Amino acid sequence: MAEITPQMMEPHRPQWKSQWGFLLAAVGSAVGLGSIWRFSYVVYANGGGAYLIPYFVALVTAGVPLMILEYGIGQQMRGSAPMSFAKIDRHWEWLGWWMVIFVMFGIELYYTVVIAWCVSYLWFSLNLSWGADPNAFFFKEFLGATAGPHLIGDIRAPILLALFIVWVANWLIVFFGVEHGIEKANKIFMPLLLVLILALVGWTATLPGAKEGVLLYLKPDFSRLSDPKVWIDAYSQIFFTLSLGFGIMITYASYLPKRSDVNFNAWATSIVDTVISLIAGLAIFSTLGYMSAQTGKPFAEIVQHGIGLAFVAYPQAISLLPAFAQLFGVLFFLTLTLAGIASSISILEAFSAALIDKFHYSRKPVVTALSVVGFLGSIIFTTGGGLPWLDIVDHFLSRYGLFLACIFQCVVVGWVYGASRLRQEVNAVSLFKVGPLLDFSIKYLIPAVLTVLLVNDLINDLREPYGGYPWIALLLIGRDWLVAALIAALIVSSRPWRKPLH
Repeated sequence: MAEITPQMMEPHRPQWKSQWGFLLAAVGSAVGLGSIWRFSYVVYANGGGAYLIPYFVALVTAGVPLMILEYGIGQQMRGSAPMSFAKIDRHWEWLGWWMVIFVMFGIELYYTVVIAWCVSYLWFSLNLSWGADPNAFFFKEFLGATAGPHLIGDIRAPILLALFIVWVANWLIVFFGVEHGIEKANKIFMPLLLVLILALVGWTATLPGAKEGVLLYLKPDFSRLSDPKVWIDAYSQIFFTLSLGFGIMITYASYLPKRSDVNFNAWATSIVDTVISLIAGLAIFSTLGYMSAQTGKPFAEIVQHGIGLAFVAYPQAISLLPAFAQLFGVLFFLTLTLAGIASSISILEAFSAALIDKFHYSRKPVVTALSVVGFLGSIIFTTGGGLPWLDIVDHFLSRYGLFLACIFQCVVVGWVYGASRLRQEVNAVSLFKVGPLLDFSIKYLIPAVLTVLLVNDLINDLREPYGGYPWIALLLIGRDWLVAALIAALIVSSRPWRKPLH
């Protein structure tokens, strides 16, 4: 089988029209739903403002180095994750396929359903359809939640319709390519997203109790810095929030000119993602502070994270607003929808690019076929049993899958390709130079931290089955989803590369 060389690439590889367009797309991928509803809760639960110390330590020692790794390899190899790893060493091509397969046919399938919930709630906001009990409305009326993953239940028609809309949006944007689709979309989405977040912050800051909510969000508790869990959560959040280990940033960087400033791009993406997450947290905790003041409930009883925050706590708070509650609801769920789509198109693009690189298929048929298959695959998560399925798949893929992918990625680049070689290449095109800390982080620190996170999760899951689900469900739905993706990756990577046209 012929060796893959850096010169073997798509003859007319797309390019970003501008540096600005690339950064907006990269930030759009990173600033997903989790950055908006997970980051602020993690800050609150881990010492408030004091948590920002371990967070920025994790950002500097792990987040930015891994971002430089992905941008550097993508830009240097001019290929998607499978092509980039194949060019480094043909035996590691499977890793790139494993990344893009479990992300496309795992995370993307349920992530688009969560975006569909946001689209549905955007509509519900017009007349506050959730009523006096948002909890019962979300779980019983909207999701039709069953007793567990073994009871699939019926397909929820409103969710299916919203899911169709989400997949049409994904298809339409990625169909028209990097410059005319993804870049143009993010040039609209990201400024609009920032305006919406700032509007929500300004609005919520005027509400009674907002100040108390923000103080609870950011007031530093430096005693928490001695708790190892705080530092573990900081590193864990870094890997979750930056879209690393998914093959996305490698793909996006491959569309950059070869002389683009890698170090600047890595720092800019990481810092902007953090700032947007922090600002969004102000709106969330101002609203929760208002809710606490209005209901008289202690803040600890009100604050939630994840879907509980977005679809239960926030709708309840919206209903309590003295005026323009419907408008506030529309703004909030439009914010979530835009953030979600900006991330989901990056996943679709990462897998599309991999197929185009390997087999030289045309973009439009590839994107169309993947969108149809993706929509059909997502339907399982629109059923009454969809929520536990989503929870299990998310736990295994975004923790075990993500952590293992990042560990192997560091091994390939740090030891096979050479961390010092990568550093020399990125410094050659960057105004701001990085030192030997990059080598140390890639070769030792990041794999060590990820191993600790992986072992910590494994011990917790062995001690007590995740979420209280039956072991058989965790194994068949969670573990086997990852294993199936790995088998598919090995099969695809064994296929020969089609010789590129020159």
